[in-house]
Amino acid sequence: MPLNVVLAGLLAVLASPSLVLGSTIRGLFDVPNTYPQIASCLAQPSFYSCENTTVIENTCCSPTPGGLVLSTQFWDTYTGYEHQGQILPKGSWTLHGLWPDNCDGSYAQYCDLTRQYDAQPSPATLPDGTVVPPYTGPSLDTFVLGFGRIDLLDYMNKYWVSQGQPNNVFWAHEFSKHATCTSTFDVACYGPGYKKHQDVVDFFQAATRAFKQYPTFDMLATFGIVPSNQTTYKLSQIQTALQSQVGALPYLGCGKNGTVLQEVWYFQHVVGTEQFGHFKTIDSTTKTSCSSTADIWYYERTPSSEREVRLLP
Repeated sequence: MPLNVVLAGLLAVLASPSLVLGSTIRGLFDVPNTYPQIASCLAQPSFYSCENTTVIENTCCSPTPGGLVLSTQFWDTYTGYEHQGQILPKGSWTLHGLWPDNCDGSYAQYCDLTRQYDAQPSPATLPDGTVVPPYTGPSLDTFVLGFGRIDLLDYMNKYWVSQGQPNNVFWAHEFSKHATCTSTFDVACYGPGYKKHQDVVDFFQAATRAFKQYPTFDMLATFGIVPSNQTTYKLSQIQTALQSQVGALPYLGCGKNGTVLQEVWYFQHVVGTEQFGHFKTIDSTTKTSCSSTADIWYYERTPSSEREVRLLP
């Protein structure tokens, strides 16, 4: 039987509400919603975070106090876990995290120890002396799978790739240290129907959404700035290339005395929630660690450390 006929028959079964079989099959593929319940925000004024002139009464409506949102990325040349299939995405930087800095540039960390999933907390002791206990439970990829988000987990394994530790350990660190300090991910924002780990999946979705807004590799390549082991660049070239595309100056992080490009942080204010609100890119509030005078290396990756992920599964 032709494949198109088989697919047409299957789609007919899935679409038929009157068939028990159809309901059963659809149930296997249902994906639970993870969004918060914030209908009360309809009565609240609309504004960009860190730009409000009145006190924010409902912190589920806008990230408070962490309204200076950073979408951060890495340029690594290897992972150290290639033998386990943990490979960098060709033609792309990788996602680092989504951080809720306070409007003055300060920040909190590990704000809710009941949602602490970091096996190696850093710092292990907070400034007030609170000890952050290491997590020993199930890995966070099981949380994502528990909500049927195979698509999200696949994207994370392609673009949220860690160096020096398994991906899921890194994801747990980012959620525990940062998302627990973002008010719009508070458990209370999800209402009485909250499902355990719903906020974790929601954070991962938000972090990947923000990452997709800043295709750093492509933006630099458009200006002829590509990874090279022979050619160096000036800081002003890299800054101008990115600023011309996003409308603001991001933070650039460099190692080796400011001569090796490694990081970029895009600073933003958000109107609405961090999950679904609109990000407005603003100039970095942190001074670059890259040299303003020396040549900067944007090194090529080790060939065996990257793979094409845009076409292949």
